[in-house]
Amino acid sequence: MVNKKTLLLAALFLLVACPMFGQTTGASGIAPGEIKFLGGMIGLGIAGGLCGIGQGKAVAGAAEALARNPGAADGIRFALILGLVFIETLTIYALAIVLKG
Repeated sequence: MVNKKTLLLAALFLLVACPMFGQTTGASGIAPGEIKFLGGMIGLGIAGGLCGIGQGKAVAGAAEALARNPGAADGIRFALILGLVFIETLTIYALAIVLKG
């Protein structure tokens, strides 16, 4: 319960501090483009981490399926590679959005 309260309090402090970053460049030393880039990098890190988790679960599922039914290796391998390509494409799209941004 204490961890939930701490997490909620930290999120509240971050939300309260967000308008501080909306100031003009004359009032603070941070340019608006730098904050946008920082937000993009945080988003890319989240996307990359979640895609890594998804890839790990996909490979684990494929390994379990191969262990249960070795005769279906070709179909399982095709589905695994196709799924990994789609997962990796999401990360590449996130990178493209950040670099364009």
